[in-house]
Amino acid sequence: MARLPKPRGPLSEETFAALAEGRPLLVSMEAAAAGAAVDAAEDRALTLWTLDELSYRGYPEVDDRREWDPAVVALRRELEDELEDRLRERWPGPPAYDGESTGGFPDAFLAEMEAHDGPALARFLERTASVDQMLEFLQVRSLYHLKESDPVSWTIPRLPTGPRAALMELQYDEYGCGRPERLHAQLFADGLAAVGLDPAEGSYVDLAPLEILEQNNAMSLFGLNRRLRGAALGHLAAFEATSSAPCRRIAAALARLEMAPEIREYYEEHVEADAVHEQLAARTICGSLLAAEPAVEDDVWFGAFTCLDLEDRVGTHLLERWTEQ
Repeated sequence: MARLPKPRGPLSEETFAALAEGRPLLVSMEAAAAGAAVDAAEDRALTLWTLDELSYRGYPEVDDRREWDPAVVALRRELEDELEDRLRERWPGPPAYDGESTGGFPDAFLAEMEAHDGPALARFLERTASVDQMLEFLQVRSLYHLKESDPVSWTIPRLPTGPRAALMELQYDEYGCGRPERLHAQLFADGLAAVGLDPAEGSYVDLAPLEILEQNNAMSLFGLNRRLRGAALGHLAAFEATSSAPCRRIAAALARLEMAPEIREYYEEHVEADAVHEQLAARTICGSLLAAEPAVEDDVWFGAFTCLDLEDRVGTHLLERWTEQ
């Protein structure tokens, strides 16, 4: 179980101190706006990430009852609303397609995913990255991969029968088909340990840039709010539809750098798994959700766009950082 992160500003400093000391949470969003805009954004993003973690594994120095402390819930809600507003402002809206044509939503969705062309982060890793850059990549990615699939699991009891059963099929694979050592999160943890990194959850949150924090916060936002179940599944489908090829490149990068086979195994596992999950997520999970609840289609597209947009922002940040070194 990870410890509380290091604060990055007045909001996180007061929030973390109140949680650790067991005293009432008395903060204002105005306090978080002090200082440079980027610092304020990181302060808010880190605070939200930490409050969300109370609903995952928690912290040894924080009473588990603080998850539902009214003041904590109120602050988390305020930060979530701010994040959602920002994500929706970026979204151009759903693409136009002929819903009556053969294939309908799933074909239109997969075509949109295939047409997406973001920053060439995986290609850089495959061809150019140094060992230190690869280790940095693994460290910041660990925020999600060490609890892989957990955010979308919140949606399971919130779905109609068809998409619920389909999502359970995908999640059964993600969680190792009943074998603890085959959980994808465990495979990643084993890979981190094999390359000399800390496999404990949250170990590298203090290194995570704003883009990584926002990416993780969006997944928790979608998963923890029932009204955003469509966005959670759209995000999942976009992730599965666009991850197989990058995983192949990253596995090749790890081989080029002669890094431990345990971390390569994690990415090699996803080359085949995500190619299968792509069809399951788009056609069976999202397709059956929209058959049962057509009103959530815009949210499915919103979640998918957010997945791609945030991944692009992470890629751009890392590439700019590394090319400036």
